[in-house]
Amino acid sequence: MLARTLCFALSGIQGEPVAVEADVSSSDKFAFNLVGLPDAAVKESRERVFAALKNSGFTQPFVRTTVNLSPADLRKEGTAFDLPIAVAVIVASGQSRALDLERTVLLGELALDGRLLPIHGALSLVIAARERGYARVMLPRANAPEVESVEGMEVFPAGSLYEAVQHLSGRAPIPAQAQKSYAECLAEQSIEADLGSVRGQRLAKRALEVAAAGGHNLLMVGVPGAGKTMLARCLPGILPLMTQEEAFETTRIHGAAGLVEPGQGLITVRPFRTPHHSASMAALVGGGSNARPGEVSLAHNGVLFLDEMPEYPRQVLEALRQPLEDGVANVSRVRAHSRYLSRCMLVASMNPCPCGYYGSKTRACRCGSHEIRKYLDRISGPLLDRIDIQVEVDAVPVEEIAAAPAAESSLAVRERVIRARERQRLRFEGTGIRLNAQMDSTQVEELALLRPEAAELLHRAVSQRGLSMRAYSRLIKVARTIADLAGEREVEVPAMAEAIQYRLVDSKYWGDAHA
Repeated sequence: MLARTLCFALSGIQGEPVAVEADVSSSDKFAFNLVGLPDAAVKESRERVFAALKNSGFTQPFVRTTVNLSPADLRKEGTAFDLPIAVAVIVASGQSRALDLERTVLLGELALDGRLLPIHGALSLVIAARERGYARVMLPRANAPEVESVEGMEVFPAGSLYEAVQHLSGRAPIPAQAQKSYAECLAEQSIEADLGSVRGQRLAKRALEVAAAGGHNLLMVGVPGAGKTMLARCLPGILPLMTQEEAFETTRIHGAAGLVEPGQGLITVRPFRTPHHSASMAALVGGGSNARPGEVSLAHNGVLFLDEMPEYPRQVLEALRQPLEDGVANVSRVRAHSRYLSRCMLVASMNPCPCGYYGSKTRACRCGSHEIRKYLDRISGPLLDRIDIQVEVDAVPVEEIAAAPAAESSLAVRERVIRARERQRLRFEGTGIRLNAQMDSTQVEELALLRPEAAELLHRAVSQRGLSMRAYSRLIKVARTIADLAGEREVEVPAMAEAIQYRLVDSKYWGDAHA
């Protein structure tokens, strides 16, 4: 007799439906064959399934049993296949009838006594099922809170194999779990680092606002203790709240990396990733035997913060150029090839020299010119070109910290950022992009709307400072964002002048080397 159940497998971040087919046929010899490219954890399900059957009141079929995981050319990983395999074997051996196998996705690991244990990546699997048009899922009770934010799904939490079979056969239906709306999930957020706690640093805070409004990359150069890291940590608080689509994208990438623990739930806070400077290329861009996502993809829809940027190996920094430019990281390995979204804001900080005090007003630098040049040259010109906004951050005097009034809160800045992004949304409707930083050359020409006076100022700046064409294009994008913050339809001279101001750090520290 043949029975079929439905499960889901993750390939990268894409969910693929897997049909679990069980065929039980008479034979003189007992045999159990599991086919369909299973990994070691799936192969071991045989022992878990047979023990769970015996301890749940069912009978192990002592005949020839074949279980096929289709499509056979898709690698199956993890323990989520235990429940669908067990149910398929029970139905195929005639021990129970099942009414709803074709429309219900089954997920769950089995303990030897028949209990359903939580699995990793349940939220990503349920999101994938929803996107494929399925509306019902049965999974372990411990995973139920994790998926309560996926609207449009009927979730049936089961505690054991016996409960699952009773529900699927119609004998003892399990009530569907009450799902949360996305608005309820967002209401549980709080701002961890508020811009209102930062004293002084008016120029740096303005640069953060412009970067947040247009999705621009940002570099802060300054002496140790000036507040560069604190400013960077405030950036997620002034970014708009994630949409449900963005939350699903982010959660699925984190799920593919194994970072979503059972019961954790939907990720609604924008990521802020801070990899250590000893991180490898695979850790930053993605890799490993199964082509896992790297930090640049884990920061998708959020912020990738590189503290003390010159301390990272140069080849690692160079590997970031393509994901930052394209918004996608392609990770290829012998056993797997995956494509991960990596549309994030790169925020980097660095000292101006090895000792950290070159150009400081409060402390003398003890580095030689050769040491400073060698230190700065760890960041290549092409990578520096991809950083739209560069700002200098100096130490704030103690007197100014004590006398300064309370600064503007992150929520107040966020409101301006939201209004600027709404203007961009209307401008780019139907183009497939969301922010000024994502414009290509054609869109820059057609949609930036530079006034002739602003264009003339830009041309003079590019000529005098020897800037590249990429820097030329990025200056226009930054100026367009500044105009959006001001509510201006066209880019005026003041907006362009401010954008040019954010490229002066390049000239001051790198000079002709990166022109």
